[in-house]
This record gives sequence, structure tokens and C-alpha cells, in this order.
Amino acid sequence: MPGMRPFFAPPLTPATDSGWRRHWFDLIYRRDSRPSRSFDLLLVYAIIASVLVVMLDSVQHIHVAWANWFYVVEWGFTLLFTAEYVLRLLVLRQPLRYAFSIWGVIDLLAILPTYLSFFVPGAQSLLVVRALRILRVFRILKLTRYIEESGVLLTSLWRSRRKILLFLSMVVTIAIVAGSLMYVVEGPTHGFSNIPSSMYWAVVTMATVGFGDIVPQTTLGRFVTSVLILIGYSIIAVPTGIYTAELASNMRQAEAERRQHHRRECPRCGHDEHEPNARYCNRCAEPLPKAEA
Repeated sequence: MPGMRPFFAPPLTPATDSGWRRHWFDLIYRRDSRPSRSFDLLLVYAIIASVLVVMLDSVQHIHVAWANWFYVVEWGFTLLFTAEYVLRLLVLRQPLRYAFSIWGVIDLLAILPTYLSFFVPGAQSLLVVRALRILRVFRILKLTRYIEESGVLLTSLWRSRRKILLFLSMVVTIAIVAGSLMYVVEGPTHGFSNIPSSMYWAVVTMATVGFGDIVPQTTLGRFVTSVLILIGYSIIAVPTGIYTAELASNMRQAEAERRQHHRRECPRCGHDEHEPNARYCNRCAEPLPKAEA
């Protein structure tokens, strides 16, 4: 779809046709050779390991015992991902195209928190430092690049964005109306102290979570609550249905494109609808020509 794929996976070209930059371009951006697949696999292991380090470092007694080791390991991962990010830019003819794509932004966010911690000194800022350190778990988003099926998922989500946004606007409208109504019906004496708090109650009720921190006391308020719960049950499945329908459509399209790419015509009867790995015509049993690489 125009405007979507360049944002997620922009068309990238190597800076040179030969030399070390072309070699690293093939290693980093290609997926059809053993060295490039090994490179991707090593990065996946590094990403998972770095996220595990961040998670373990958040456990207080583990942090006290292994703080120095975690510090060294974290900086090792940060330098590794920094080198990867710099290499990704150096080997491209138009590095800014990658830097401003979603993958380039994710790569940058994966390394920035560690460097930003240098610029947040002082004991009063420890909470901010902790927040910056926890942001490193977003490295897990880098894994999406190495999952081929993620392209279909992202495309489906992008194509269904208008329908989902329309659905969310409808939910917000219902929450505003129900929250305002309950503010009038129940009032501050029953916990509905203002319209924003009442809207919070409406969202929790529609989601059928029911925390119980705000509870209607009047008969009319309970009636409105019952109606809102029924509305919640009826609309929860809407975004799932929208996304599933779009995903199924994209999967059919991807399968059709794959079949078209591997289409082979039978030399005897001319039939050309065969499976990619078929060796004989499914109409006349004539041996098929070899598939193109």
C-alpha cells in the first residue's frame, strides 16, 4: 500500500557496489544467505539476553548482588547495538531513509537510554534513571524485524487503522455520554466526583473488568451500569473482527502473489495452477519444468 511499506521497510540501496560496505550491506540487510541468517540469529540472541539482563536487574536482591556485573554486561550490549546501528547507516547510500523509518527509530531507542543516563546526575533523579533503564526493554521490538510474518501483521494493522480509529472514537463517545450521565445520576456522594472519574468508571465497565473502586448505589445508576456492560460485551469483539478480516485478506493476497511468482505452465495442456513444489501437472500428469530460483 502506498506510503506504508517505505515507513516500515524503506527501499534500501548499498552505498557502493563493491568493497567492505557492500559486504556488510549484504550481511546486514539480506536474508537469503547463510552468513546473513547467522548474523540475524546472533542479533536475536543478543537482544533476548539484553532484555533478560534488564529484567533481572530490576529484582532488588539480584541487583544488590550482581550490580557491577550487570553494569558491565549492559554496556557491552549497548556498544554492540551501537556498532550495529552505525554499520546500518554507513553501508547505505541514503542513510537518513533508514534512520527515520520505524526500524531505525527502534534501533536508536534501543541504545539511547544507556547514554542518556550520563546526563541525569544526582540522587534526586534516581527515579528518572530507573525509567531510562527500563526503556531498554524496548529492544525486544527489534526482534520483529527478524520475523518474516511480522510484515503481514503490520500491513494488516496499517490497512485497518481507519476502521479501528472509528471504533475507538465511538467507544470514547459512549464513555463520555455514560460518564456524564452517571455523574448526574450518582453524584460525588457515591464516588462519581467528576466527569473524568465517571468516564474512567465507564471504560472499566465496558471492558468488563470491574475493579469495584467506584460502584453505583441508586437503581437508575445500576440500570445504566447493566446496559453499559451489555454494550461492552457487544463491542469488545469489533476491533478483533476488523483486524482478523484484514489479516485473512492479506494472507490470501500474499499466497496469491507467491503462487504467481512460482507459476509454471504445463508443456502439454497449458494448465498453470500448480503448487510451488509440484513435479507433475495436476491435470494431465505431464512432468513440469523446474521452478525458477
